Order: sequence, then C-alpha cells, then structure tokens
Amino acid sequence: MERFIQLLDKHKKFLLISGTVFLVIFTFIAYKNGIFTDQEKMRGFLERCGIFAPVLFVLIQALQVVFPILPGAVGCVYGVLFWGPVTGFFFNYIGICIGSIWAFLLARHFGQQFVKETIGSRFYEKYSKYLLKENQFEKIFALLIFLPVAPDDFLCYLAGISKMPIKKFTIIILLGKPAAIFLYSMGLKTIFQFVLGLAA
Repeated sequence: MERFIQLLDKHKKFLLISGTVFLVIFTFIAYKNGIFTDQEKMRGFLERCGIFAPVLFVLIQALQVVFPILPGAVGCVYGVLFWGPVTGFFFNYIGICIGSIWAFLLARHFGQQFVKETIGSRFYEKYSKYLLKENQFEKIFALLIFLPVAPDDFLCYLAGISKMPIKKFTIIILLGKPAAIFLYSMGLKTIFQFVLGLAA
C-alpha cells in the first residue's frame, strides 16, 4: 500500500494534468451530446450508469482528496449538474468527507516524511510550525476548513501528524465542509452554466 501511494505521489503532476485533460474532453463531448443542456438526455445518461453512478461519483470525490487526479471543486459542480442542488450536494459531501478522513488516517499511519513528500516541502514548511502549538493548530485548521479557498486536502494530511484526536478531526470535517462544498457547488455551477450559455 505504501509503495502504491508513493508511486502515485511521484507522478501526481502527470496524473493531475491527465485528469484535467480527461475532464475537459468529457465536458466537451457531454456538451455536444446535450447532456448538460437537455434534462432528458442527462437523465438517460445517468440511467445507463444505473445504481453505480452515485456510488462511482462518491468514490471519485473521495479519491480526489487523497490523490489529486481531478480538480475537486470541478467535481462538486458535476454533482450538482447531474443530481440537482440537494442530492448533488449530499453526494459531494459524503465523498469529500470520506476522502478527508482517509487522508488523515494515511498521514497518521505513515508519518511525517510521508506527509512532507505528499503535500510538498513549501506547504509543509508554511503550516507545520503551527503543529508545535496544539490548540493553535486546531483553531487554524477548523477555520480554514470552513473557507472554500483553503487547501483542505493538504491540511487533512497535516492534521494526521498533529496531536488532534480522530474524533475531533471528524467533527470539524463534518461541520466545516458543508459551507465550502455549497459555495463550490453552486458558485461554480453558475459560472459553468454561464459559459455554456455563451457557447450555445
């Protein structure tokens, strides 16, 4: 497992670029086929995927937290586009929370060096100084998790090597994620639809 994670981490830039290219191609093809502009075509696309569509989507959202292959914020938009604001938000929330806890547990198991290699030396040096003051780090972590522009995924890894109990971490994630996910989902959805409107 550790070797697999290290391999993914070594090629994370390639995976991120590949994932983004795939996302752009998928979006273009889906748009040309009317999946984003025709409710019936979108419903037909999801029905062909069957019960595995939401399961696969939740899994992808969880994986993108641990392994940043696809831009996470864009995934939130797809959730809302495919299933609507309520169900889409729920799927986004479940997937991202699972991924956040997964990242925390990986960091706690593999330790400091693994985290440093995963999140990068620059980010590690910027935030690791707060680890020395337990209460200060927990307050900063809780605050940043509420903000939609914070590097949440990396912070979850950093929290894993802090003294923060898994119970407190989970509570912060469960309470802090909804606001950021909602802003990502609805804000980017509005922008996405505006761009599609211009392209129509």
